[in-house]
Amino acid sequence: MDKSGLPNKPSQGTKKPTGDDIPVALRETSQPSRQNPWQPVLFIGGLLATGTIIGAIVWLTNPQFKSLVAASPSPLPSSATPSPTLSAQENVLGHLPYQEATAAELQPITADGRIRMRAAAAKKFQEMVADARNSGAIIVPISGFRTVAEQQHLFFDVKAQRGEVTSKRAEVSAPPGYSEHHTGYAVDIGDGNVPATNLSPNFEKTAAFKWMQANAARYSFELSFPQHNLQGVSYEPWHWRFVGDRPSLETFYKAKNLKVVTPTPRP
Repeated sequence: MDKSGLPNKPSQGTKKPTGDDIPVALRETSQPSRQNPWQPVLFIGGLLATGTIIGAIVWLTNPQFKSLVAASPSPLPSSATPSPTLSAQENVLGHLPYQEATAAELQPITADGRIRMRAAAAKKFQEMVADARNSGAIIVPISGFRTVAEQQHLFFDVKAQRGEVTSKRAEVSAPPGYSEHHTGYAVDIGDGNVPATNLSPNFEKTAAFKWMQANAARYSFELSFPQHNLQGVSYEPWHWRFVGDRPSLETFYKAKNLKVVTPTPRP
């Protein structure tokens, strides 16, 4: 107002009100609210996901589902041909693969040094032989550690000389790379009083075999191929192996627990 009490007239040069001149209440209400266009979609998606999870939990805990899973057989590959297998691991004609012991791991068990075994096995074997002799049983080692090359001769060359079928040869001799003798833990024995029974089933009638049956476990030796063994190897009462330390157990007991498995044929 001017001094006369009348309102002043705006001059022609007066500027229009700026944003700062607009009252706070008007400025806040004049700006339109912005809504997220994806909010409804996210809300509906969350509801669907929650429903799916709840439904899955209910179905998985349903006894019907469990029975269906238990009854469903594992499908065989389309190219698979069902055949009996030894479940422990891959085998060749019933024989399992074994690593060849190194020379540094072997010690002689005979005076001439020709027959050797791993150190732990050699020590126990010699102790066992001495105790058996004190009891009147004469245990004689016939064969111990063998190289893969030596087993090559025993399997293929002897098979050819005798004209044996491969599967029949495998019943009495392991293929190279698959003999327990490679490990240095296995030994073939005979009776010093009855050498005619060497490497023969008749060895089971000797005093040496009977002593072994009664006492071998005390020295951690056991028969490798008893009658009707799962590997299908012929009964060998002369073939024994040492299982007195962790490496020997890990070497042999995968064969001990073999089970013959025949897959179900595809319909």
